[in-house]
Amino acid sequence: MANPQAQFLDPDAISRAESLGLQARYIVEGYMAGEHKSPYRGFAIEFAQHREYAPGDDLRHLDWKVLGRTDRHYVKQYEQETNYVAHLLLDGSESMNYGSGPITKMHYAKMIAACLAYVILHQGDAVALGIFDSEMRDYSPRSDNKASIHAIMTRLAAFEARQGTSLGGVLHDMARQIRRKGIVILISDCFDDEQKILEGIQHLRFGGHEVILLQVLDPHELDFPFQGLVEFHGLESTGVLQTRPADVRKSYQQELGGFLRRIREGCERDHCHYLQVNTSQPLHEALSGYLAFRLRTTR
Repeated sequence: MANPQAQFLDPDAISRAESLGLQARYIVEGYMAGEHKSPYRGFAIEFAQHREYAPGDDLRHLDWKVLGRTDRHYVKQYEQETNYVAHLLLDGSESMNYGSGPITKMHYAKMIAACLAYVILHQGDAVALGIFDSEMRDYSPRSDNKASIHAIMTRLAAFEARQGTSLGGVLHDMARQIRRKGIVILISDCFDDEQKILEGIQHLRFGGHEVILLQVLDPHELDFPFQGLVEFHGLESTGVLQTRPADVRKSYQQELGGFLRRIREGCERDHCHYLQVNTSQPLHEALSGYLAFRLRTTR
């Protein structure tokens, strides 16, 4: 296996994204978005409150006195502790294996997840990673330890997309399981029932989570430039279709355009950031463009 760091951490993307950061837009666990303070500034760190321990929390903050009295695990929170958790949800369904050029949607999506995880961890916030298809296949609990980026990249490198998807069901499951308000970043081609996807996003927003949808698409899926007689093989048990693309190009593009528009408009209704990502675009351009827009809108 190639070095995961070399595979997924694009130096240009990291450099540009780090200078912009990724701040929360909404109130997250009682702190104002964009104002959470770094634990590395100053020395007067004041105790704020207790909260229940969750896997991935730093054991140094465990309150042993409370544990001794109640036999329950609580950690101390401090005013200068950064507070948001970013849940990176990566679509690992078989349709993500498509790639018309040197890079598949799956690999591009893994690069997005790795770079965002790196930036979020290095600005002092926490990351959890989930890779799913019809269900959650691999899950890395939240951690604010910078060293956890190595485990995240190893998980990304090891995962192979082989199954169909049930995106809406996974989003509903996550909405029920995530206790603490945070940011949910969904990285997917969204090739599933659009209504179920939007209902899943609504469920997450109802729970107070900020949601970002990064829809990853191949340029050939958007432009449909195929010529002659072509045999198309479905990647999620949808069979084989032989046709002349020129005969169906117009109707295909109309259907796809309508689908993409409805996804985008549904996200806008639920105040969810939507970004269409074309795998032919350099990653540093896609990420830095979105993070710069986000920085402007959170001020």
